[in-house]
Amino acid sequence: METRRCVVRGRVQGVGFRWFVTRNAEVLGVRGTVRNRRDGAVEVVLQADDLGAVSDLLERIRRGPPAARVESLDWEPVEDGVRYPGFEVVR
Repeated sequence: METRRCVVRGRVQGVGFRWFVTRNAEVLGVRGTVRNRRDGAVEVVLQADDLGAVSDLLERIRRGPPAARVESLDWEPVEDGVRYPGFEVVR
């Protein structure tokens, strides 16, 4: 199982970015969370048994929805033992 924590910076709040990530995660079978951060970035935790699904979602996140402008995407592996049951927006 692969888990990654990502921070996406740019014009990513107020443009449907969390909905975009959620919809694509569900299509690809990726579990995890997405939330807005106070600094204007979006944080995403991605988890899947298939590394290819995580990589595909990261590529979609880099492109973002039409109104977004992704300036950077930083990620790190996570090994905290948490298993996500699905994908959700955290408020």
